[in-house]
Amino acid sequence: MKVTVREVSGKKDLRRFVDFPNRMYRKNRYYVPQLIKADMDALNPKANHAFEVCEVCLWMAFDEQGKAVGRIAGIINRVFNEKNGLKRARFSYVDFIDDSDVTDALFNAVENWARSKGMTELTGPEGMLEFDVAGVLVEGFDRLPTAYGKYNFPYYESHFTSRGYVKEMDWIESVITIPEDIPDSYYKTADILQPRLGVKLVNFHSKKELMPYVPAVFNLMNRSYSKLYGFTELTQGQKDDLARQFIPNVNVDLVKIILDRNGNVIAFCIWMPSLSRALQKCHGRLFPFGFIHILRALRHNDRLDTLLVGIDEEYRNKGLTAMMFTKMWPVLHKLGVKYVETTRELENNFSVQNLMLKFNYETCKRARCYRKQL
Repeated sequence: MKVTVREVSGKKDLRRFVDFPNRMYRKNRYYVPQLIKADMDALNPKANHAFEVCEVCLWMAFDEQGKAVGRIAGIINRVFNEKNGLKRARFSYVDFIDDSDVTDALFNAVENWARSKGMTELTGPEGMLEFDVAGVLVEGFDRLPTAYGKYNFPYYESHFTSRGYVKEMDWIESVITIPEDIPDSYYKTADILQPRLGVKLVNFHSKKELMPYVPAVFNLMNRSYSKLYGFTELTQGQKDDLARQFIPNVNVDLVKIILDRNGNVIAFCIWMPSLSRALQKCHGRLFPFGFIHILRALRHNDRLDTLLVGIDEEYRNKGLTAMMFTKMWPVLHKLGVKYVETTRELENNFSVQNLMLKFNYETCKRARCYRKQL
């Protein structure tokens, strides 16, 4: 196939770039569309403070008839490279039909761009920040992804490996079936912890009560995530972006925060009702009726996604997660939740995985990041 690759320029091109996977996967029962406006904002330097630390270039591939057949983004996170002493570019927003001419054309574009910027390696799929969707699905093609994951056809992996890309890192997702109660050991741990460590768990009744703790949660996030793969510390602008994105949809009953004896935030846990089915009904659009599906999913849902968990390094492996779980359990039963699904977590995050061993759980999906020397 003769393929033409063009750099994305202007709002019309950007909308076509964002909407491409929604069209390619429109008949697939497992694909969860992202909101077009959210992706448009994410790729707009005026709306996303990640551009303060990232350089981004977008391309689309077209066949002889001018039909869109693929897309890809190139990203250079300057702060990440400086922190780790690397010359690394990332590829992201990658989707394509099952044709090697298309993938060759797309990857030639992003690899040549990376070389022209002095980069010596390319990894991906990865976003600008650690909170963006990362990885290409390699297991679990018969499962619905979370709203914070991404679906792709099985042929993606072979297209990457045929071009010399090798595994860099895997993320896994698991589903916990909610029992009537959690193991007694969790309650015992929680009862012992509070007086021994002098810690206090905070419950919230309104977003107004939660808001004063948000800056401290972001500061802890920067500290506790600092050694995670691909993470760079959030700037104030990036913190503001995340707050605007998530706070409006947060159910405060699903937020647990632990303070030390001095009132400092040392742990947090934020879960969210699953939005996957709602986003499928929205078809990527909030209006005219898409927002109704979102609101229903936030209020009435038997499935939750574990969004964020963070624990100060000084307090790790001391049972704080068990303490938060014991306070979350009555909320789950009150809301009628039957399943909790972990959003993509690093395969070597054994502390989280060990927590699930006492529950009825299934690891159901695996996503992979690849690397290639340029």
